[in-house]
Amino acid sequence: MHKIASFIMSKRFIPVILILTIASLFIHFQSQGNNENKDNPKVRHARILKNVGVLLEEGHYSPRKIDDAFSRDVLARFTKDLDDDKSIFLQSDINAFKKFEKDIDDEIHGKELQSFYEIASLYNKRFDEVMGFYSAMLDKPFDFSINEKIVLDSDKNAYPKNEAERKEVWRKRLKYAVLTRYSDLLDEREKNKDKKDFVSKPDSTLEREARDQVRKQLGRYFSTRKNRETEEEHFSTFVNAITGIMDPHTTYFPPIDLRSFNESMSGRFYGIGAQLKEEDGKIKIASLVSGGPAWKSGELMENDEVIKVGQGDLEPVDVTGYSVPDAVKLIRGSEKGTIVKLTVKRMDGTIKVVSLVRDDIKLEDTYAKSAIINGDYKIGYIYLPEFYADFERPNGPRCAVDVAREIEKLKAEKIDGIILDLRGNGGGSLYDVVQMAGLFIEDGPICQVKGRDERPNILRDKDKNVQYDGPLAVMVDQTSASASEIFAAAIQDYKRGVVIGSSSTYGKGTVQRNIPLNPENDNIFSAKKTEDLGSVKLTLQKFYRINGGATQLKGVTPDIVLPDRYEYLKFREKDNPLSLKWDEINRADYRSWNSMINTDAIVQMSRDEVNKNETFNKIRANVSWLEKYNDKEYSLQLSAYREDQKKVKSLIREFDELYKLQKGMNIVNIPADTANINSAADKVDKNKQWLKNRSTDIFIDETVRVLNRMIVSKNTAKKD
Repeated sequence: MHKIASFIMSKRFIPVILILTIASLFIHFQSQGNNENKDNPKVRHARILKNVGVLLEEGHYSPRKIDDAFSRDVLARFTKDLDDDKSIFLQSDINAFKKFEKDIDDEIHGKELQSFYEIASLYNKRFDEVMGFYSAMLDKPFDFSINEKIVLDSDKNAYPKNEAERKEVWRKRLKYAVLTRYSDLLDEREKNKDKKDFVSKPDSTLEREARDQVRKQLGRYFSTRKNRETEEEHFSTFVNAITGIMDPHTTYFPPIDLRSFNESMSGRFYGIGAQLKEEDGKIKIASLVSGGPAWKSGELMENDEVIKVGQGDLEPVDVTGYSVPDAVKLIRGSEKGTIVKLTVKRMDGTIKVVSLVRDDIKLEDTYAKSAIINGDYKIGYIYLPEFYADFERPNGPRCAVDVAREIEKLKAEKIDGIILDLRGNGGGSLYDVVQMAGLFIEDGPICQVKGRDERPNILRDKDKNVQYDGPLAVMVDQTSASASEIFAAAIQDYKRGVVIGSSSTYGKGTVQRNIPLNPENDNIFSAKKTEDLGSVKLTLQKFYRINGGATQLKGVTPDIVLPDRYEYLKFREKDNPLSLKWDEINRADYRSWNSMINTDAIVQMSRDEVNKNETFNKIRANVSWLEKYNDKEYSLQLSAYREDQKKVKSLIREFDELYKLQKGMNIVNIPADTANINSAADKVDKNKQWLKNRSTDIFIDETVRVLNRMIVSKNTAKKD
C-alpha cells in the first residue's frame, strides 16, 4: 500500500502525524528507562490506547468528544461485543462495571488502564463457568411437549440476574439447538423410510443423537474461542469498542489483521496456495491452487489435517481448535520467499512436516470477468465483485484497467449494450472508481470528497476519450457500498445509464485510510524501529455526489427498484445509530450525458412492468412475512416448531424457485477467454457454475429487458 503517503498529502493532517510520533516515542523511551516494563504488554497497550486517542480526536472527520458520555458508550459496547447474546455475564457484573463509566476516557488520555483488565478477567472467569456446566445439561433428554418459548434477539433480553437464571438461559439455548437437529433427523427418517437397507431409529435414539451433535459442536466452539480469545484478542476488541463509537468504519487493526485487509484490497497475497476447511473440529486441506507452492511440492493432499504451523525455524504453533481464518493468518506471510512449515496428519495416520516457500497467490475470483448474453440483442455482461487495486506494484491488478480490457473484448464481439454488475461489491479503490467512470463519459467530475474543516475536493475524469458510449445498465443491491455507490451515483447523475437494484445501496459514504500507530517506523531517518502497534482505519473524509448529496446513510436509490429477499434484514448504514449523518454540499459543475435514448420513458415503463410482475409481487409478499417472523419468539415445543419450520422451508423453496428463471438465458464466455478457462480443470468447473448461476438470475433477466428497451430507443433515434 501507499503506507501513509496518500493520507499525508492532506496538509491539515501533518500536525496529527507529528503529535502521534512524539507521543509514541515519548511513551516508548519512557518505558525503555524502566527494565520492569521491558516486554510488558501493559506498556504496549498504553501506547496503543494513547495513540488511538490522538488519532480520533485530531484526525477523525467528525470526532465525538472523548468525555464521560463517550466512556459510558465504550463500556456498553465492549461488554456487548464480549457477550453479544447476554449468556456469559451476570447482571451483577454489568452493575459492577459501572464504576468504570467515567474512567475509560481518562485511560485513553493517559490514566493507568484498569477497566479493560478487570472486565476481560471477569469475562474469562464467567466463560470458564459456562464451559463447566453446559455439557451436563445435555446428559438428559429434553421434553419437547412443553409449551415454552425462547427469544433469540439479545436486544430484547436482559442479563441473567444470578447463576440460576444464567443456567436457565443456557438450558433454553441448548434445548433450541437440540430441537433444530432433532427435527432435521425426524425429517431425514421420514424421507428415507422406504429406502432399502435404511435403518429407522426410534425417536429416543434420534433425540440422543441430536444432543450428541450439539455437544460435539459446542465442544469445538468453546475450544476454538478459548484458543482465539487471548488477552491480545480481547484488547483488540476493547480498542475497536473505542474506535467504533466514533463511527462504524473506524477500526483498529493489529498487525496481522492489517495484512489480511491489504490482501483483500490487492487481490493477491503471499501464501502456499491451499484452501482450508474445518471438519469435526480439525483444520484440513480443502483444495490446492494449481501452480501454487503446495500444489508444486506434491507433499500435500486434500483432507490432510494441519496440526501445527511454524514460521521458518521458530517453534511451531499448535492449531488444534483454531478457526480456519486464524489458521490462515499463520500460514500466510507478508514477504515472498519466506518459509512456513506445516505439520500434517495424513488420512492413514502418518505425520509429516512439510516445508514450503511462500509465493504470490492471486485471488482471481475477486477480479473482473465478463460474458455475453445472447437474446433479442447481444448484451455484454461484466461482473466486478470489488474495486480492487494492488497499491504496492505499479503493474499489479487494477479493476479500472481490467474493466477497460473486458470492454474491449466485448466490443470486439460487437455487443449492443453492457450490464455492469456491482451487486455484493463492498467498494475499494477510489482512484479506480474515477478511472472506471471515465470509461463511460467524456470528461468531468465523478465525485466530491470533503475532509474535516476543508473545502470539497472534486475528483475528475480528465480523459476526453469515451471507451464505451452505448446503452449501459448498472446493477446494485443493499450490499453495494462505498466505491460502488460513487460509481452508480455518477452514472445516475450524468444520466449516462440506468441503475437497477434493491430499494437502496448500503449507504457508506465515508473515506478511510490506514494510519500506523507508530509512524516513527515509517521515518527513513529513524535508526531504530519500534514494536509494530498496528494501525487504525480512520474515517477522515466524506463522499458527495456531483449533485451535492452525500451517499452516506441514504446510499443510492436505483432508477428501477427490484424487490429483494434480504430487504427485511436491518444491516445497512441507516440501521446503525452510530453512523455519520447525511448532508449535502454545493453541486459540482457538470453536464448530463447527451443521449439519444429516452431514459425517463424506459424507466417508467420498466417500473410499471416490475409492479405488475407476478414473480416480484410474490417476493414482496414473502419478504413481508419473513420480516414479521424474524421478530417473534420461537417455540420450544416440537409440534409448534415443526409447523413454523414447514412454513419457513416452504417459503425458502418458493424463494429459490422465484429467483430462478424457468428457462435460462443463453450466456456464454467471450471467445478470447476460452484458452485461459480451459487451462485447468478447477477453472472449467468454476466457470460452468458461474455461467449457470447467472443464466437463471431473474434480476439479470429483468436488467436485460431494460437494456433491450434502451437499445431499441437508440436504434429508433438513429433512424429518425
